[in-house]
Amino acid sequence: MLVAFSVTPIGIGDEVGDVVAEAVRVVRESGLPNRTDAMFTTVEGEWDEVMAVVKKAVEAVAERAPRVSLSLKADVRPGVTGAITAKVEHIERVLKQP
Repeated sequence: MLVAFSVTPIGIGDEVGDVVAEAVRVVRESGLPNRTDAMFTTVEGEWDEVMAVVKKAVEAVAERAPRVSLSLKADVRPGVTGAITAKVEHIERVLKQP
């Protein structure tokens, strides 16, 4: 499955990047395929392992913020792997066509 999620600390002011980085650190240390952009972090794996990483990322932010907002979108496709790169590669191939 692919899970795109965003963890936002609330109640710590406008500068949240250092706290959000802790959530990204959790994802990267998980060893699961992942990608972070300006809005979301996407992680790929089996249901239980992905959800455990999301929970741990939320907990890391909650250690430094009194409230945490979580946005999550999932693509559940059992047996599919490599989707985190394959989807983007497909779009790039299409865009290169005349």
